Amino acid sequence: MNSFTKTAIITGAGTGIGKAAALALLKDGYQVVLAGRRQAPLEQVVADAGAAGTRVLVVPTDVSDPVAVQTLFTRTQEAFGRLDVLFNNAGVGAPGIPLEDLSFAQWKTVVDINLTGVFLCTQEAFKLMKSQEPRGGRIINNGSISAHAPRPNSAPYTATKHAMTGLTKATALDGRKYDIACGQIDIGNAVTELTARMTKGVPQANGQIAVEPLMDVECVANAVLYMANLPLDANVLFMTVMATKMPFVGRG
Repeated sequence: MNSFTKTAIITGAGTGIGKAAALALLKDGYQVVLAGRRQAPLEQVVADAGAAGTRVLVVPTDVSDPVAVQTLFTRTQEAFGRLDVLFNNAGVGAPGIPLEDLSFAQWKTVVDINLTGVFLCTQEAFKLMKSQEPRGGRIINNGSISAHAPRPNSAPYTATKHAMTGLTKATALDGRKYDIACGQIDIGNAVTELTARMTKGVPQANGQIAVEPLMDVECVANAVLYMANLPLDANVLFMTVMATKMPFVGRG
């Protein structure tokens, strides 16, 4: 457990990776702010945290809305006084249809949440982290295996995750003068509500449908916790955590 209480914001905290990371940070002694579009799943995380739920602040947030993001960080500062870790985890995908059939609205929704939302949260984190005492903090971006290679019919999601890599590098560079570290975790095939379909088969690059191996989401949560707990003079710039046998490394 940390020798002093740290505060973390997690976006997309109601389910999946966000929820697992929130519970891991709470177990380690963090104060955690849960952000997500739906309040009910966020409240369920609080219930699942048990006694540690007393260190949770729930702030329903649409990260694509600048006003909602400002409110999230204002409430965090009011409740806990500082911010040590931001986990930019919120993300969505578009329907798995041919690129030429995607609507502008479908494209824009993914870009607004996966990329613009991360920028907005990062901007507010900079403002808070550079002005607090002690100064600085850590930002962790959820990149995905798609930050390296696409799946079929995934143009909006893949484009935003490649963009996340550039934003991570720029954030790491621009944060140096404020003692703000930034790194990216690229995740492949963790067991969550969104990956359940992989047990029944998903499209492959060669056009076939294949079942893909999965890993326990706790592996991801522990990796996020490791990154979060590094001293600010050390940084994991990029980490890939994936199911060992998933069809990512090699030809497919």
